[in-house]
Amino acid sequence: MKILAIGKNYVNDVTEISSNKSGQQIIFSKPESSLVTNNKDVEYPDFTSNLIYEAELVLKIGKKGKNISESDAVSYISEIAIGIDYTAKDVFDASREGKGPWDLGKGFDGAAPLSSFKPISNFADVTNINFDLKINGKQLQVGNTSLMIYNFSEIIAYVSKFMTLEPGDLIFTGTPAHGTGPIFKGDQLQASIEGELLLDFKMV
Repeated sequence: MKILAIGKNYVNDVTEISSNKSGQQIIFSKPESSLVTNNKDVEYPDFTSNLIYEAELVLKIGKKGKNISESDAVSYISEIAIGIDYTAKDVFDASREGKGPWDLGKGFDGAAPLSSFKPISNFADVTNINFDLKINGKQLQVGNTSLMIYNFSEIIAYVSKFMTLEPGDLIFTGTPAHGTGPIFKGDQLQASIEGELLLDFKMV
């Protein structure tokens, strides 16, 4: 299984989308061991003092594909979930300063809490999906897929130029432009898609 993610993929207004399309999407990966499922509590890693949360919609690939066209790309999505892309910011920044890879700051154990999945057939328009994140009952992130710089189809088509996508592969599709921030031990995270609570766990 591949777990891929895209960085810097949301704007605050649809008028900003075209000016932010460079054609070069920021793609990185997380190992399978970073996943936490079934709403299990997540251990705060002891090697960081600056853990940053990002709520993201997550695509599950349903069939094998290579060089997928944008027009066919949505047919390769089987299900959608919501997850958290955690970054150990201090570890991440130290690696970037040395022009090193992102793996340790993005791929540690617990770096990818993930909800249950909903069938793609539940979503009439994948370019208009609402999602949000609450921490300790306070809504801190609100997103809609209409504000994506690169939509689901563009992400899948781009990635599949470089690597074959296979059933079960996951793609974290980016976080809203505002609302990310630090997370602490004891915090309760609750993430929803279209108002349905799917992810609910505590940092311990």
